[in-house]
Amino acid sequence: MSHVDQAPERPISPAGRRTNGAWTVVGVLLGIGIVVPLLVFLYDQEDPTLWGFPFYYWFQFMLIPIVSALTFIAFRISVKALAKDREDIGLRGHADGKDER
Repeated sequence: MSHVDQAPERPISPAGRRTNGAWTVVGVLLGIGIVVPLLVFLYDQEDPTLWGFPFYYWFQFMLIPIVSALTFIAFRISVKALAKDREDIGLRGHADGKDER
């Protein structure tokens, strides 16, 4: 029988894992950016046109900055949530040792 060393459990503060809501928001924001382009029935039409471009073209081009903004927002939320999670288990806020201000 082999013996597996388990990592010692680190104490988590009573307020630990308060960032679950933040991670849920990150998942929803990223999920929107993934699911909406897959719902082809939303933009499978030619009208209305914009500067001569059918709807299915300009809708997809419009999604690029929107999904980029959602991804950036999700990233910023995740950075703050990760720093909070790290502090809750007794590590520095950021892996590089620098505090973001």
